[in-house]
Amino acid sequence: METIKINPFLALFATLALISLLFFSVPIINILTSIDGSSYLEAIKDRDITDSIILTFKVSLWATLFIIIVGLPLGYILARYDFAFKSILEAIIDIPVMIPHTAAGIALLGVFGEEYFGGKFFSFFGIEFLGTEQGIMIAMMFLSAPYLINSAKDGFRKVDIKLEAVARTLGSNQFKTFFVITLPLARKDIINGSIMMWARGLGEFGAVVILAYHPMVTPVLIYDRFTSYGLTEASSISALMILLSIIIIAILRFLNNRF
Repeated sequence: METIKINPFLALFATLALISLLFFSVPIINILTSIDGSSYLEAIKDRDITDSIILTFKVSLWATLFIIIVGLPLGYILARYDFAFKSILEAIIDIPVMIPHTAAGIALLGVFGEEYFGGKFFSFFGIEFLGTEQGIMIAMMFLSAPYLINSAKDGFRKVDIKLEAVARTLGSNQFKTFFVITLPLARKDIINGSIMMWARGLGEFGAVVILAYHPMVTPVLIYDRFTSYGLTEASSISALMILLSIIIIAILRFLNNRF
């Protein structure tokens, strides 16, 4: 009879990994299973809930698309060039992840409020941030953009600079090299960062509630229902939002890993 050999390294890591998975999955499974089918249907039929979920998904998507446009160049510069105070710049990008989100909301209010220079400047173009979708958008961008920028930076660093040099010697200009060589090779990291930014925006509460309590995104609506009606009312909205988020993010992750 052969003796079964147990790999102590693998056994330890598998046990620790299982603890991590249980920590993340048990609360989610609990809230999803604690709500019966009729509660899900009632939540879907509630116009305030569906409007809030659509608003949350939509504004977080717009925030992500905007940072893709302005954030990818920043990620590329950080990945490709060394310059004075680079570490300080990287720290500034990471700060929104570290500070309390309500403090971030107050910081944004001190720039984009109606009485401050940012608010006054954009008011000339008919753009206001207090109690508007634009206010929700800048709150989501400020808190979640580091996920996309840092992921893009890591993706660009993985691209062999020699490939860019070869393309340049073959007559490709720097713009064409970026879009034909660098961007496709860093695609997976950029998409992963975009998913993380979009997903993080969905859950933003602290900064959003300072700038725009109304219109209500889902995290604010959950808080409003919880304080007004209690745990049961808030749980149905939470479960529906979690379920939709899991489905969408799982599909996006699958597509990104597959292609």
